[in-house]
Parts: sequence; structure tokens; C-alpha cells
Amino acid sequence: MNSNGVDARFERATIRIEAEGQGSVPRLADLRDIAARLRFAPEDGRIWLDDERAILLRASVFAGLRRELLESLGEDEARGLLTRIGYSAGAHDARLAINLRGSRNLTDVFAVGPQMHALEGFVAVEPIRIEIDVEKGVHYVEQIWHDSVEARMHMEAAGVASEPVCWMQAGYASGFNTALFGRPILFREVACRGAGDPHCRIIGKPVDEWCDAEADLRFLRPEDFVNAALVRRRAPFQNAAGAPLSASDHDFMVGSSSGFLSACGKLQQVAGTNAAVLLLGETGVGKERFAKMLHRLSKRAEGPFVALNCAAIPENLLEAELFGVERGAYTGAGDTRKGRFERADKGTLFLDEIGTLNEPSQAKLLRALQEREIERVGGSASRAVDVRVVAATNVDLAAAVREGRFRADLYYRLNVFPIRIPPLRERRDDIVLLVNHFINKFSAAHGKRVSGFTHRAIAALLGYDYPGNVRELENLIERGIIMAPEDKAIDRHHLFQAEEAPAGALLAMDRRGAMKPLSQLDDIEPPDEDAVQDLVGRALDLAMPLKALELGAMKEAVKRADGNLSHAARLLGMSRAQLAYRLERDKD
Repeated sequence: MNSNGVDARFERATIRIEAEGQGSVPRLADLRDIAARLRFAPEDGRIWLDDERAILLRASVFAGLRRELLESLGEDEARGLLTRIGYSAGAHDARLAINLRGSRNLTDVFAVGPQMHALEGFVAVEPIRIEIDVEKGVHYVEQIWHDSVEARMHMEAAGVASEPVCWMQAGYASGFNTALFGRPILFREVACRGAGDPHCRIIGKPVDEWCDAEADLRFLRPEDFVNAALVRRRAPFQNAAGAPLSASDHDFMVGSSSGFLSACGKLQQVAGTNAAVLLLGETGVGKERFAKMLHRLSKRAEGPFVALNCAAIPENLLEAELFGVERGAYTGAGDTRKGRFERADKGTLFLDEIGTLNEPSQAKLLRALQEREIERVGGSASRAVDVRVVAATNVDLAAAVREGRFRADLYYRLNVFPIRIPPLRERRDDIVLLVNHFINKFSAAHGKRVSGFTHRAIAALLGYDYPGNVRELENLIERGIIMAPEDKAIDRHHLFQAEEAPAGALLAMDRRGAMKPLSQLDDIEPPDEDAVQDLVGRALDLAMPLKALELGAMKEAVKRADGNLSHAARLLGMSRAQLAYRLERDKD
């Protein structure tokens, strides 16, 4: 153990495995620690794997689902859907691997992926060649999959294929390795039992080491404008009018989580219309980026994109900013000036923090939206404007309407097509993709190269809650680029300053199932026995039922956490899902 409380084996995180045939498969960590996280509650109709609810699905049902997807969507769309589902599952399990075995050697952490495949009944994995050096950026994995259920089910559904068909499993391996090692890793099936080969064989390498990665990466992109920066595209994507849009790689959307992809799908749906769009989400989730992408995808892409942060403009100047001002309208108005509406004519006007508008500005904005014309402050002439309004807010506008702080008629006018952008804590599968995106961006901006991340840094990035969302992650990565030595790996202390990362900020689950600071994973002391006995004695003296004691502790934790269930769960040493379930179970 070093002075930071981190296993010294991770200071040089490497795996070297060479195997020839089944007889020389290396002995990896057993499945007992994973199986211990699998809990059955049949009386409640629930199964839990770690802190997430799970289900059992028979192979015959999976075969029927696959058949339906192939027949209804076609092979390409079905493959993309299954690949993305697998990728998301792999990224989830990478976090489980870090929580479960973060204090052990890297081989045991890496083994969680293949072992989860085996535990879930998908396939038996035989490692052939594995060379991984996290800090040097070396990553090569070659494995054989024995008796793949996905290959078997595909043959039952569609017969022997002409190409590999273990799409979900390949997506899983890509997602698991990408999340675990902090850089985009692509796994490709180079032989497949479903295509007539004796066994399924896969190879995994960093995306930039595949000369034709686009052939597989396109299945991770439900929309052309998502994840396009993983590899350089051969041609620019098109807007709603069919015109090609050339833009830098950094303008594309990045993510693979279901909530993020759902928001992107809605963005694509509404882009070709003139409907008003309301972007909902916490500060820092990327609402302006969504608004800019909506503009670029729309038929108005050749027109201007004009943004206004309503909260940043003094109330007495807000109307002038929106609608313009005539010379002499008020003291200091020495010149006639166009407002944002006129400047956005034939284009898109993005109004951020729309919930902060005062009542007069709300009334005038409603008129502008209804009549499609505005009047400058101090003027009397109406001016027609052709503007698509995209509004954004981090507050509950429906609640503001009920409380009389926001006009109901304006709310309904803006809320034609709402899109909720999830916070980063709800899209943790996207963290590593975003990290890679920001690494490329800031390496170019600062003219500096880094080799990757240490295992400690990856664990910290995956375990942090990100109250500032994507904007905070972006700032952390820029800091890491600046702080890390040239051509060396970014470590945890390059990302988080001591004063910015309070004791409970970087969390993972210890061997007892409790959430603890990552820096303390290896030397967690059990609770003081005398204190426990004292508490138990008082509860018995009061003849307090165990259920009442447990419920009281949970309610008090929620109260201390100001209603934040994630924080309350940490205080209790359990997962958020466990706390929510127990509160719901015992509420009566």
C-alpha cells in the first residue's frame, strides 16, 4: 500500500497473458465475489445484480426477440440496436469490476467482463493473447468464445450467416474495455460459429489502430451526428435540406447511453420542422450544444444562430436585447440597434435560462411567437421576423406556472416539443467516450500529448457524481492535460485538487458492499464494536422493532441529505436502488 491508500500493483497497471489452446487458460479470479452480488427476492418479483434490478431471459425468448428485430428492422438496424445494448451493458459492468475488485491486481479486474459473460450464460471465454499496459496505451486482446448463445440463436432465427453475428457480445466487450481502460477500444469478431466457423474469435484494439474501424463503429451511432469523432468520417453528414455540413470533429455529439441517444433521436425527429423546442436539463448538461446541433440539422442551417442567456442580462435591458431599440428610446440609447430576434431572422434564436424572464418580457415574447413580428423599444412600427425559437431551462417551468411565476400561455407555446437531456450521473456509460473526446480536443488546443490514464484516474472518473455535469468533466480533463507530464498518463491527482474533492466525492463499493472514498478502499476499518453494542442495547431497552429502527434510519438519512436518495444511500452504506426499494416497501 502506498501513501495514497492505493494498491501498489496499480501504479504499473499491466496484463501479459499468452496462451496456446484450452489447456493453458490462465487461472483468473473466481466468480464468488460476483455471484455474491446476485440476490433473488422471488416473493417481491425482483432480482438484483449489485445495485441494479435484473431479469432472467430464456434463450428461446432471446431467439424470438432477435428474429423479430431482424424481420422488422432489417439486419443493419437490428445489428446496431443489439451492439448498442451490449456496449451499454459492458460499460455498466466495468464500473462493477472497479467497485468489486479495485483493490486487486488488474488481471482480476479485467476478468470480470469474461466472467460476467459466463455467469449470464452467453459464452465461455478462452484468452489467447492479452497485452495491456494502461500507462503506455498498449491494448491488444485476442480471445475465443466457446458455444456462443448469440451465434446459436442467430442460426435458429436466420440460418448460417455470411458474416459474424455475435453483435451484442462484441458491443459488450467494446463497452467494457473502453470504460475500464479510459480510451475507445473496438472489438471485432474475426471468426464466428454463426457464420460456419468452429469457434467465435475476437480481437480488441484501440479504435485508432484499426484501419477500417468505421465499418463497425457506425453501429454505435443511431444518428449520423453522434460519435462521429471516434474516427474521421469519409463524408460530412447532411442537414434536413439534404445539404452536406462540414464541421470540425469537436462539433459532434458524444455518448452511447440510452437516455442520451433518446434525446438525440428526438433532436433528429424535430430538426426538419419549424416547431419550437424546449430543452430541459440541469446546468452543464450541454443544452446549448444540443441547440446548435438542432440548428445545423435544420433547414435553417445556412441562416444565423443567435444565443441569449436571459439570466445574464439585467431586467431593464432584456427587452432591448430581445427586440432591439430605437435611437433616443432611453438615456444612453444613442443609436438604433437590432435585437436578437432581428439578428436571428431566417435562422434560430436560442434563449437559455428562459425561466428567468420578467413578466413584461414574457408578454412581449409571447406576442412575438404568436404574431411572428416584434417592435423595438421606443418604436411603433411592427417588423416581421422569421425565427425558430429554441428555449432552455434548468428549472421546472410547469411548477413555475402553477406558482404564478411564469405565464401558462407562453409555457404552452414553448413546450411544443420538449427534450430532456439527462445529467451525467444518469449517463455514466458516456463518461469514457466524453473523456476521449475532450482529450483529443485539449491535446490539440494546448499542443500537448498524454499516453492515457492510470487505473486510479479511471476509477475516480467513473465514481464521481459530477454536480457540474459535462461542463465539469470537460474542465477536469483540460486540467489533467495541463497538469500531466508530456507523454505520460493522467493520474487522479492531476484531475482532482484536494480541496475540490471532499472525502465522500470519489466513491466506490467496498468488499462489504458499502460506498466508501476510493482512496480508502484498501484500509476500511470495521465500525467500532463498542459503539455498535451501545446502539443495539438502547434499541433493545426501548423494545424497538428492527423494522422500525431500519425505517427510522433511512428516513433520517434522507432528511439529512435534503431528499437526495443517492447521498442518503451513501450515508447508510447501501446503493440508491436498495434504499429506494426499501423505502417503497415499507412506506405503509
